[in-house]
Amino acid sequence: MTLIPSWLGRSLLWDATCVDTLAASHIQATSSMVGAAAFSAEQAKRRKYENLDSSFIFVPFGVETLGPWGPVARALFKELSKRVIESTGYPRAGSWPTN
Repeated sequence: MTLIPSWLGRSLLWDATCVDTLAASHIQATSSMVGAAAFSAEQAKRRKYENLDSSFIFVPFGVETLGPWGPVARALFKELSKRVIESTGYPRAGSWPTN
């Protein structure tokens, strides 16, 4: 949780999870779409916290053991990188991940 409300005046809550790309429960999806397990994990986290108070912004952060990040995780990283670049002037703050 961010201690200082910085997203539209609300605190950011995020819940990270790392799922096994090659788990039997994911292999069918991950063999046809990169990041499918991370995407699924993010959807599950969103459902888990759907009743969270609206005074917070919730972001599920899904990654897979073989590297892919979920779309929400990538978007959060991109936004945080942008903010770090703006505050520090260091242009390489968002140079990772590459997917």
